[in-house]
Amino acid sequence: MMEPEALSPRLGREARTVAAMIRLYCAGRHAVKHGVCAECTELAAYARRRLERCPFGEGKPTCAKCPVHCYRPDMRARIRAVMRYAGPRMLFRYPVLALLHLFDGLRSTPELALLPGRNSEVAGQTSRPQPPWQ
Repeated sequence: MMEPEALSPRLGREARTVAAMIRLYCAGRHAVKHGVCAECTELAAYARRRLERCPFGEGKPTCAKCPVHCYRPDMRARIRAVMRYAGPRMLFRYPVLALLHLFDGLRSTPELALLPGRNSEVAGQTSRPQPPWQ
């Protein structure tokens, strides 16, 4: 797995934000004092792989605004629960990461036609594109 520094600065910050949210969630919901439980470690590794393979790269929007939903349905439900719990708490524990994440949410959503390997005439279709790693 890549270290945060190996990712682009924007994706590295996103990885740190997700990791912080998972740590908050695990400490609050699973009563883990130090580190994270095995279930949350698995979720963190999965989220990291999704970031590493994001087709938008540096131009990635926040997941809530992304036109390509790359999480499996079960993992998507888990990360949503984490974000619902940890999101409000991030302002108190990690205020800089929380504010930067909020600012990232203001970014414009990239067009699907701008994805590498996509035809511009296909972009007008309403069908959901397959992520490149499937």
